[in-house]
Amino acid sequence: MTSTTEHRDVVIVGGGHNALVAATLLARAGLTVAVLERLEHVGGAAVSAQAFPGHEARLSRYSYLVSLFPDRLREELGLRLELRSRDTASYSPYVRDDGSPDGLLVETVVGEPTRESFRRLTGGDNELVAWERFYADVEGLAAAVAPTLLGPLPPVRDLRARVDPATWRDLVERPLGEAIERRFTDDLVRGVVATDALIGTFASLHEPSLTQNRCFLYHLVGNGTGEWRVPVGGMGAVTGELERVAREAGAEIVTGTPVETVSAGEDAVLVTSGDRTWRAAHVLSGVAPAVLADLLGSPVDTRPEGSQLKVNLLLSRLPRLRSGLDPQVAFAGTLHLGESYTELETAHTEASAGRLPSRAAGEVYCHTLTDRSILGPELAATEAQTLTYFGLHTPPATLGDAAATEDAYARVVTALEEHLAEPLSPLVLGVEVKTPSDIETALAMPGGHIFHGDLAWPRLEEGEPADTPATRWGVATAHPRVLLCGSGARRGGAVSGLGGHAAAAALVEQLGIGDLDLS
Repeated sequence: MTSTTEHRDVVIVGGGHNALVAATLLARAGLTVAVLERLEHVGGAAVSAQAFPGHEARLSRYSYLVSLFPDRLREELGLRLELRSRDTASYSPYVRDDGSPDGLLVETVVGEPTRESFRRLTGGDNELVAWERFYADVEGLAAAVAPTLLGPLPPVRDLRARVDPATWRDLVERPLGEAIERRFTDDLVRGVVATDALIGTFASLHEPSLTQNRCFLYHLVGNGTGEWRVPVGGMGAVTGELERVAREAGAEIVTGTPVETVSAGEDAVLVTSGDRTWRAAHVLSGVAPAVLADLLGSPVDTRPEGSQLKVNLLLSRLPRLRSGLDPQVAFAGTLHLGESYTELETAHTEASAGRLPSRAAGEVYCHTLTDRSILGPELAATEAQTLTYFGLHTPPATLGDAAATEDAYARVVTALEEHLAEPLSPLVLGVEVKTPSDIETALAMPGGHIFHGDLAWPRLEEGEPADTPATRWGVATAHPRVLLCGSGARRGGAVSGLGGHAAAAALVEQLGIGDLDLS
C-alpha cells in the first residue's frame, strides 16, 4: 500500500467542538487547516443522537446545556444558534420529619415562590438572605474572571486585586466546604450550593487541592452570570453550526480517520493515520493530554478518571410529584436527588472506598420542557418528555461490571421514586445508561473524564513563565509546534470553545498574522 504525504499549515487532531472553533478562526486567518476525527462525525461530546430505538428523539447524549461559551465568541464565529433561559433554576424535593413531602424551589429570578419555599424548609428568611449574599459574592468573582476568558491568561495578582478579599478567600484560597458550612445552616441548602463544585469532579468539599473550587468557578462564571441555557435543537445544533462555519471558512474536515502517531520535529510535525501522512507546520490537539502523550510516544504514568453516571430517559409524560408541585415547574430546571450536603459527602466517602454510593446523588434535567424540536412530529404531539440524570461520585471502581451498572440505575430510580406519586417504570419508553467506561469507549476520553482531567485555574500563577504566545494563552505543550486546543487546555472543560479560541489566538500571535484577543 502506497503512503501519501499531504501538506497543511495546521492539522488538528480530534474533531470536538473546540477543534471546530480553532479550525474556523485559523482558516479565516488564511491558513490551510485539516481536522482529523476518528469517528464518522464531528462534535465529540457535543452531539445529539437517536438514543432510543423506535422513537424519534435526538437527545443530547453527553453534554446538554451551555453556559461557558462566551456570547462574544459566538458572535465572532457567526453561529446561528438559539439558547433559551429557564424560569426554574432548581427544585430539590425532600421529606419533612413528619413524613410529609415538600421541595425547595429556586427560581432563576427569585420571587415569592422561592421565598416561601425557603421559609417552609428553614422556618424563616435568614437562609435565603445568606443565599443571596453568597451568590452576590460569586457574581463579583465572575465579573472579574469572565471578561478575561477570551484574552491571554491574567496574572493571579491582577485577578485577586479585582475581587473582594473575603470572597477570594472563600472561593479561591480555602476549600469550598469551609465557606458553605460557615455561611449556611441548612443541610439541603448547603448541598444545593455544593453540587456545582462536583459536576464531573470526584472530590470532597474539603479536598485540599481545591479541585472542587475550580469546578465551582467554571460552573458559575459563564458570561458573568453563570446561567446554563438550553440549546434549541440540542447539542447537535451547536456542533452543526460549528461545522458549518468551519467548512465555510475553508477548513478541511476528515472523519473516520483515527490518528495513530504524532511526531514533532524542529521544522514540522508529522501526523499519521493508516496509509496517510500529514506534514504540518503546527498541530493542535483537541484530544485529552493523556491521549496526545500516547500519540507522541511518551505515555503518562497517571491517567484521569471520570466519576459520573449518565442516564437518558424517554418518558410518555412527566411523573407526578408527592409534593404536589406541577412537574412542568419542578423538572424545568435542575432537579436535585440525594444532594444534601451530608449525602454528598457520604457518597464521596463510600465511592472513595470502592463502593457504589448507597444513595444515588445526582440531578435531573428535562430538555423537552424548554425545546420540543428534538422530538419527531409523532412524539412532539404527545406528552412525551426526555429526562437526563447526571450522577455524582461513581468512578469506574464502583461500576465494575454490568450488574453493578444495573444496580446503580436501580438506585437512581429509587432516589427519584422517593419523591414521586406514582412508579416511574410504566412511563419509561426508553432508557440509556452511560458509565465513565462507556464514555471512554465512545469518545476516547481517558477514564471517561468529561474534562480530560481536573480543571485548572484560568490564570497565570505567581512566577509562572509567560514568554511565548502558547504559555500566555495556556495552550503550551513540551513541543513548540504542538498546542492544546481541547478541554485539556488551561481554560478547558464544558462546551465553551475557550480551548479552541485560545489555541488559535496563540498561533496567529506567534505567526504575526492577526489578533484574536476578544477580551
